[in-house]
Amino acid sequence: MLLTIVCYISIVNGQSISQKINFDNDWKFALGNASDPTKDFSYSLQTIFAKAGEKNTTAASASFIDSSWRLLNLPHDWAVELPFVNHPDKGVMRHGYKPVGGFFPATSVGWYRKHFRIPAADSGQRFSVTFDGIYRDADVWFNNQYLKKNLSGYNGFTVDITDFIRYGGDNVLSVRVNATQYEGWFYEGAGIYRHVWLNKYNNLHLEESGTFVYADMPSLDKATVHTAVEIKNDDYNNQSVFLNQFIADRSGKKIANVAAQTVRLGFNERQTVKNEMQLINPQLWDVANPYLYRLVTVLKNKEGRTLDSVTTKFGCRQLRFDANEGMFLNGKSIKIKGVCNHQDHAGVGSAIPDALQYYRLRLLKEMGANACRTTHNPPTPEFLEACDSLGMLVLDETRLLNSSEEYLDQFEQLLRRDRNHPSIFMWSVGNEETAVQNNSLGKRIAQKMIALQQQIDPSRLSTYAANMPNYFTGVNEVIPVRGFNYHIGNIDAYHRDHPAQPIIGTEVASTVCTRGIYAIDTVNAYVPDYDSNYPSWASTSETWWRMFAERKWLIGGFVWTGFDYRGEPTPYEWPNINSHFGIMDVCGFPKSNYYYYQSWWSDKDVLKIYPHWNHAGMEGKTIEVWCNSNAGEVELSLNEKSLGKKTMPLNGHLVWKVVYQPGTLKAIAFKNGKKLEDVVTTTDKGVQVKIVADREDLNADGRDVVVYNVSVIDGKGKEVPDADNELLFDLSGSGKMIGVGNGDPSSHEQDVYAEGQQWKRKLFSGKCQVIVQSNGGRSKVNFVARGEGLKPASVTTSVVKN
Repeated sequence: MLLTIVCYISIVNGQSISQKINFDNDWKFALGNASDPTKDFSYSLQTIFAKAGEKNTTAASASFIDSSWRLLNLPHDWAVELPFVNHPDKGVMRHGYKPVGGFFPATSVGWYRKHFRIPAADSGQRFSVTFDGIYRDADVWFNNQYLKKNLSGYNGFTVDITDFIRYGGDNVLSVRVNATQYEGWFYEGAGIYRHVWLNKYNNLHLEESGTFVYADMPSLDKATVHTAVEIKNDDYNNQSVFLNQFIADRSGKKIANVAAQTVRLGFNERQTVKNEMQLINPQLWDVANPYLYRLVTVLKNKEGRTLDSVTTKFGCRQLRFDANEGMFLNGKSIKIKGVCNHQDHAGVGSAIPDALQYYRLRLLKEMGANACRTTHNPPTPEFLEACDSLGMLVLDETRLLNSSEEYLDQFEQLLRRDRNHPSIFMWSVGNEETAVQNNSLGKRIAQKMIALQQQIDPSRLSTYAANMPNYFTGVNEVIPVRGFNYHIGNIDAYHRDHPAQPIIGTEVASTVCTRGIYAIDTVNAYVPDYDSNYPSWASTSETWWRMFAERKWLIGGFVWTGFDYRGEPTPYEWPNINSHFGIMDVCGFPKSNYYYYQSWWSDKDVLKIYPHWNHAGMEGKTIEVWCNSNAGEVELSLNEKSLGKKTMPLNGHLVWKVVYQPGTLKAIAFKNGKKLEDVVTTTDKGVQVKIVADREDLNADGRDVVVYNVSVIDGKGKEVPDADNELLFDLSGSGKMIGVGNGDPSSHEQDVYAEGQQWKRKLFSGKCQVIVQSNGGRSKVNFVARGEGLKPASVTTSVVKN
C-alpha cells in the first residue's frame, strides 16, 4: 500500500521524488589492529586529519587498494565468526567469551569500504548516507574527507556526502569500527550490524526523523491527528515551497487532508509546520488488530513539481494508566505480558535479518506475549516495524540514564526516530543505574530526560527500570510510572506508600533452565528444564505471574528473557557461553516454561507434559512429570495405567512423581467440552533426518530468509528428543547459509562457515537450526541435511519476486 501512495505522487507530477536506497551490498571488509598500526593499514602513523581531503596510504584513503579484502553484504557481525576463548576477565565472560575487547587488539578493529558511482545527471541533488547502527566507535571518511565520529553502538547516524561526490567517477566510503570498548555487559557483536542507506533528495526537503504524527483520542469514535513536519532549505537561495498533507487508509484511499500551505525559508533555515486532521470512527491499532494508517507529506515548488515526499505509518490508539486500575488500551483493561530481549540470534549474532525479526516475534505472539522491552538500548528500526505490523507493544529503552550533552543527544535521536510507531506505549529512560538512581543526582538527571521526552513526544509517559525495593528518593520521585526490576516482595508496600503512582514490572522472573535437560549437570553447565531454578535476586515464572495476575493495579511485567542470548552465562561460567534465562533458547526452540506462559497468557487450548520419556538407566527410579495446561482437570497415565486426576490451580501447574519405565506417558484433559491430549513416548534410535521450514517461499530480494529447523525421527516417525547426531548441510539454488545453531548454551561449534567449508552442527536435545538467505537469484532453493547412519532429508523452497 505504501507503494501505491508513492506511485500516485510520482505519476501525478511526472517527476522523481526523494529515494531511500538500500546500501547493504558489496562492501569490502578486513580486520585491522587496535595496538599495532602496521597491521591497521598504517592508521595513526599518518597525519590524516591535518589537511582537508589530503591523500594518504591508509585504508581511509580513496586510493587505497582493497582488492584483496573480503567482499560481503551488510548487516555484518564479525564477532560471531570468531572462535570462543576461555579468558578469566569478567567482561569477556559477559560478552560470550568472544575475542573482542581490550584484551584482543587483533580482532577488535574492522575496516569497511564501499565503492559506488553517482551519475553526473544527479549533480543537482543532495546525498547522504544513514548507518542504522555500528558496534561500536566508528570513524567515517568519504573520498578522503573526514565526516563523522560516532560513539554509540546502538544509535544510528547520517552523514551528508553531497559536497564531496565525484560525479561519474569512483566514490569511496570508508569506515573504521573500533569494538575494543564494551558498552553493555552482554554480547554486543562487532561491525556494521544494521542496515545502511543511501538517501537522495532535493536541496529543499523534509528533515530525516522530522515528521511526527500521533492521534489524540478523548473518545474512541473520534481522533484528532496531530502532525509536525520539519522542512529544511539547503539551497543557497531563499525558497518558497507548498506543503500538502493527507491521511490514507490501509488500501491507499485518501480519507483526510489539510489545505496546502506556503512556507518560505532562507538558506540553511529549518521550519516546523504543525497541522491537525480529524478522523471519525477510526480503525484502532490494537495487539489483536494492528491497523496502520499512512500520513503522506508532500513538498512542491511553485511550478507544482514534487520536491520531496514522506509516507509515515501511524496508528490510532488510546492509552490510559491508572494507579488503581492498571493500563487500558482503547478503553479495555490490558495486562502487560511482556519479555525483555537482547538483539542476537543463533548463527547470526547481532546482524539479524529483517525476516528473522518477524520470525522471533511470531514465536512470542504464539506464546501469548503482547509486549517487548528493548533491553538495554535502542532497537533496530525493522524490529519496531515488525511490532507495528504484528501487534506487539514495546517499551523502548535508551542506553543510559545520563543528561550529558552526548547522552541527551542519543536520547533525542531515539525519540525522534521512533516516536511514530504505535507499538511503543512507553519510554524507558534507563536501567539499574545503581550509582545515581537512589539520590538527588539521579533525580536531576531523570527530570531533564523526562522533560526532553515530553517536549519531543507529549503523547506518551516514561518509566525507569529500577532494581530498588520500597524506596522513593531519587529517580522514583519524578518518574511518571514506577518500574520494578525484581524486588516483587516490596511492590505491595510501595503501592501502599505511593498510591498515586502507576507500577509496572520492568524486569521479572530470571528463571534459568536448559532446553531438554532435566537434571543438574555441572560438567556441561546445564540446569533442569523446570520452573524451579533462579538466581537470588529473582523468582520462578509462576511466582511472579501469579502475584501480578491477582493485582489489577499492576500494569504487568517483562520476563527476563524471551530468548536466551549470548553472554551473561548464569549460574555457570566456562564452558557455558550464553544465558539460560530465556523462555526459548537462542534458536527460538521452546523450553518447558514456554507452555506455562502459553497456558495463562494466550487464548489457546494448552496441554503439555514433560520431560520426554527417553531415560535409559532410570528404570525403577522416580521422575517428576510436570503439566502445564489451562484446562480444569488433568489425568495422567503411563502405559494405559492411570496415575490419577488432578485439578489445575489458576496460574499454576501440576506435578506427578512417576516411577520410570519405558513406554507411553499420556495426559488427557477436557476444556469447554473439548478433549485435549498430550503424549510423550520412549523412542527408538533415530533413522532419518527431518526438516521443517518456517515458510514455503523466499523473496528474491537478496535479504529475505528461511529458517530450517532440523531433527531426527525413529522408524515410527517419532522425533528423538535426546538425539545428538552431527548433521551436515548442503545448499543449491538462489540462497546461501548465513548461520547455524542448536540452542546448546555450552556449544563451542562454529556459527558461520567460510566459503568452501562444510556447514555442520550437532543436534542438541534433538534439534538444530540453519538460516538461509536469498542471494538475489530466482532459482528454487534446495536444502539437504544428512548424517552418518541416517536417511537424509531435503526441502525445496520456492523463490519469488515481489
